[in-house]
Amino acid sequence: MNRLSYLFLPLTAIGVSACSSNKAKEEVKRPNIIFMMTDDHTTQAMSCYGGRLLQTPNMDRIANEGIRMDNCYAVNALSGPSRACILTGKFSHINGFTDNASTFDGNQQTFPKLLQSAGYQTSIIGKWHLITEPQGFDYWCILTGQHEQGDYYNPDFNENGKQIVEQGYATDIITDKAIEYLEHRDKSKPFCMMYHQKAPHRNWMPAPRHLGMFNNTVFPEPATLFDTYEGRGSAAREQDMSIEHTLTNDWDLKLLTREEMLKDTTNRLYQVYKRMPADVQNKWDSVYAQRIAEYRSGKLEGKELISWKYQQYMRDYLATIVAVDENIGRLLSYLEKIGELDNTIIIYTSDQGFFLGEHGWFDKRFMYEECQRMPLVIRYPKAIKSGSVSNAIAMNVDFAPTLLDFAGVDIPADIQGRSLKPILDNEGKVPADWRKAAYYHYYEYPAEHSVKRHYGIRTADFKLIHFYNDVDEWEMYDLKNDPNELNNVFDKPEYADKRTELMSLLKETQKQYKDDDPDEKVNELFKGDRRLMKNR
Repeated sequence: MNRLSYLFLPLTAIGVSACSSNKAKEEVKRPNIIFMMTDDHTTQAMSCYGGRLLQTPNMDRIANEGIRMDNCYAVNALSGPSRACILTGKFSHINGFTDNASTFDGNQQTFPKLLQSAGYQTSIIGKWHLITEPQGFDYWCILTGQHEQGDYYNPDFNENGKQIVEQGYATDIITDKAIEYLEHRDKSKPFCMMYHQKAPHRNWMPAPRHLGMFNNTVFPEPATLFDTYEGRGSAAREQDMSIEHTLTNDWDLKLLTREEMLKDTTNRLYQVYKRMPADVQNKWDSVYAQRIAEYRSGKLEGKELISWKYQQYMRDYLATIVAVDENIGRLLSYLEKIGELDNTIIIYTSDQGFFLGEHGWFDKRFMYEECQRMPLVIRYPKAIKSGSVSNAIAMNVDFAPTLLDFAGVDIPADIQGRSLKPILDNEGKVPADWRKAAYYHYYEYPAEHSVKRHYGIRTADFKLIHFYNDVDEWEMYDLKNDPNELNNVFDKPEYADKRTELMSLLKETQKQYKDDDPDEKVNELFKGDRRLMKNR
């Protein structure tokens, strides 16, 4: 061996050692996290879920380059409670935030606190809606005003305890703030950002650039727009969330001229209208003049009027989503530019689904499919194979343990959700020991929209719901044969065995999640049916 060879050996060894060290560092590098959540966005309005209403290319990108979860469910389809469940990984009756009149106990354990303790730089930007100030975040800037919902135009924020007003459109501003924070973050730490948009929450006010964009579009009507609720109980009939009766002419449909608003400056629509710059007000007046004229023509009545209201609702609701999708694209492009896109777990979801005219409704709250079901798409190429799809039954209490699991942080034993990581790592395949049902419990009654209290389970093919408190009514749906949930089969003899099975599973699920005997009438039903008692 010549002298050169001897000289080369140590250099090679050093080079190999350095490569190994760099590789080891790369392997142990913890992922960043961006948790994207909108308010009241539903899978029917996402093209990656087969929605026919509009294209959502940037949301679709997350799904196409990652995984689409087809059976993710809210455990309490209401904004504040859903957010509390996501933060804690626990059901409403455990985390204490059962309805929007509640106040979140910020002293309790949350996944951002656990990540922060593990060295993550944590932040939340956008909608919070939990009344108390955020805890567990190095930086927070949350919408205030409109009962914590925030405004679409020139919105108010609470930034680390300081009240500020920002000029512009909320969806754009929240993204500006997210990018600015990421630009100036501590780059020695992994980050976890909760990026929460207000849109498409009621009253659906589009960005100035999108005002009127769908004025000449006619959207397909849902098959159940004129549902009569035959065969179902009082809950469906007595709700106050119908397109026909509940959508207001001023706040929702925006059927007031500038002159009319100026005559009544206490009107809610005027309160947000006056936040707009003059040029935006002028565009608003021009865009909505066509709608006002159509309504006041006197030619609309009956089903034709309901269909017309549905179209106006869709035109505004969907236009707000266009801005959300554009801004997701901005954030993805920024992550790509700084080289962090593939090292970041990107989740897109909403706090629950929403009715887009199904059963004649808007809003959420019910355990019916359109609002119990949530969008959930996740991109992380280091673990998730692109184009994956999963039918695993997931719930929003699973988000916290999933993120902790990916971050290498121990999942506390009191968290009630379950990590989705084994599913995400395995192209969406469902583990043999995975749950059989999603559990649901809604509490906010009597209150806005008059949706009765209820709880129940959703399995792969069936749904069982019990409405309680002021009523004692059961509904059961064969989702495979009745995906629109029109035919209540609870009392049908041919479904007796399935009913017994589901009642037993309901009790098991309630026991598992410590929501034992939420209503004593359940016990009365068991006493009245020996088959149900036997299988309890």
